[in-house]
Amino acid sequence: MTTLSLRIVCRVLVAGAAFAAMVPPALLPAQQSKPWDQIPIPALHPFNPQQPRRIALKNGIVLFLQEDHELPFVSGSVFIPGGSRDEDPAKVGLVDLYGQAWRTSGTEKMGGDAMDDLLESKAAHIETGGDVDSTSLSWDSLKGDTDQVYALAMDLLFHPKFSAEKLDLAKQQEATGIVRRNDDEGEIAGREAAKLAYGASSPYARQPELSTIATVSVDDLKAWHDRTIGGKLIVAVSGDFDPVAMEARLRATFDALPTAKPLPPRHDAFPGPTPGAYFINKQDVNQSNVQIVGLGTLRSNPDVPVLAVMNDILGGGFGSRLFQKVRTELGLAYAVGGGYGYSYDHPGTFRVVVMTKSASTVDATKAAEAEIAGLTTRPFTQEELKRAKDDILNSFLFLYDTREKVLAERVRLEFYGYPADYLETYKAGLEKVTVPDLERVAKKYIHPDKLAVLVVGNQPEIKPGLEALDLGAVHPVDITIPMPQQGAAAEKKP
Repeated sequence: MTTLSLRIVCRVLVAGAAFAAMVPPALLPAQQSKPWDQIPIPALHPFNPQQPRRIALKNGIVLFLQEDHELPFVSGSVFIPGGSRDEDPAKVGLVDLYGQAWRTSGTEKMGGDAMDDLLESKAAHIETGGDVDSTSLSWDSLKGDTDQVYALAMDLLFHPKFSAEKLDLAKQQEATGIVRRNDDEGEIAGREAAKLAYGASSPYARQPELSTIATVSVDDLKAWHDRTIGGKLIVAVSGDFDPVAMEARLRATFDALPTAKPLPPRHDAFPGPTPGAYFINKQDVNQSNVQIVGLGTLRSNPDVPVLAVMNDILGGGFGSRLFQKVRTELGLAYAVGGGYGYSYDHPGTFRVVVMTKSASTVDATKAAEAEIAGLTTRPFTQEELKRAKDDILNSFLFLYDTREKVLAERVRLEFYGYPADYLETYKAGLEKVTVPDLERVAKKYIHPDKLAVLVVGNQPEIKPGLEALDLGAVHPVDITIPMPQQGAAAEKKP
């Protein structure tokens, strides 16, 4: 900005201030009525998402067809039960490696590199991956290429050729991630908070190490594939297709498969965290990532709609108690939020995250703890209830505003054994939440004395120290990355 321009701006600001001083207070904008508050807000439209067609085959495999003729594309996916929580603890990381090498290796008919070239020429994709409870294969293409791309995807599904070279490449990539996993304090905090909530050896918190991925072989990948491909597959196709022809194509592929074998029931234990203060010293940062952690519940819990509203009031956005108190009023955090979590088939975690300057770590943590405890002592208001409901219900519709999103959610519900009308029931439950419901649920689920506090930050800059949290002795957390022992086998020789 030039000097002349700067002078003009200053004169305008001064003149504006002088005018404001001469205007009677009753006419100042800050004291005028807010016409936007008078804008009528219509009721939400009924929630009636376009449901996909469900086809149950005699062998237990389930097909979903979701027509959408808006664009000339077709996409599909196959979800396969069994994920990283089912790995051998000595081979943690196997599913990640499997998810990568499955696609990059290709099949007997077409290697992964050749498949890349062909798909790129058609602007199509075939991808594979692994998760905590499943593996998956997905594809998409233009409508005109549906037959060819589908055939390639099914060849990869049923006839993969796992390559030692591609497995080694996947191991290199995984190893790079392992040795750099302590670079980011947010990643560290999230990972270690899960360990506090579930236990370090829990299938929901354990992590691959260089030693565990080193033991994974091509035979392990083949064995995993043979073990899981016989499970209850869920096949979903959406897009611009003829439903009769697509059903016939899918039946020709999956109808003749053997009866799906269910996974054995799980018997995981979830004792929750040991209360106290835990600390990870990271001296290359000037801020702290604080995670207040506990155990959550299952999504099937009938209290989930009330918990969702309570979460929004506690830490769901700019109007939440945490944001208004810790960030806006006290100015102690860059970001703050969280709530009581719920997962589909195992307990979620209660987690409140506070990001703050090193020097304000203790004050910010105490302020967040006070707001958590306040859920059981500070009355909920009708205003809070209305705002939270509006937040959730208004955003809810946008979560399922396309047929593809509805299909994805329907597949999830099928995978975890939830009723098809779960979304409608959940929305109806949200609308019925009352202030007494909130008070009952808060007293039932919020137990500040059962929470652990994890801090990742720069120890010399945190003053006062974490002892000021009054949670007892501070427990240091070791995040050292174990290195494989070099020459261990040679040392054992006489």
